[in-house]
Amino acid sequence: MPNNRMNKTIAGYHLLMILSAVDFRMNTKADMVIRRYLVEEFPFNVNIDKQMEAISRLVPDEWEGHFRKAMDDFFDDATEEERKKLIKFAIQLAKADNVITPKENYYLNLLFEHWEDL
Repeated sequence: MPNNRMNKTIAGYHLLMILSAVDFRMNTKADMVIRRYLVEEFPFNVNIDKQMEAISRLVPDEWEGHFRKAMDDFFDDATEEERKKLIKFAIQLAKADNVITPKENYYLNLLFEHWEDL
């Protein structure tokens, strides 16, 4: 994906999608968390296909760098309350299959450490 800046809603979507991919398992509960985020954060009709295409082009070695960029973009536009809300979505997503893998924990910790004012 080009180095274009993402707005907070798109950045949040990218964060959740990468977090959902790091354990290489997707389940319906995780899918529902992401869908709930989309419903709550995309109040207007948006074509998510472009975002999904950009994320799907990333290879696993690129996930962390893209995740960090999305964290920065989200942080730049979000209030503390919005960051807390996204972290709640991220935790629900990681817990959706009743197992938080070490990789998921690593990415969750990136959020907590990067947004340490929470």
